[in-house]
Amino acid sequence: MAWTQSDLDRIKQAIATGAMRVSLPSSGSVEYRGLDDMLRIKAEIERELASTAGKSSPPRIVKIIASKGL
Repeated sequence: MAWTQSDLDRIKQAIATGAMRVSLPSSGSVEYRGLDDMLRIKAEIERELASTAGKSSPPRIVKIIASKGL
């Protein structure tokens, strides 16, 4: 699913106010079972937005140094 910044803002607002029903522009009205579900969705949205914005974690660089031990 393509999440938007507006979806993230509404999820954050719902978490802050304790609301369980959220009206999201991209998927309509959603009722969550609890805070854990909302936090999981919030993290998913943040990951997707970061990856689409090119803000994913930098590539890991490994430098190997070897010698003959002489």
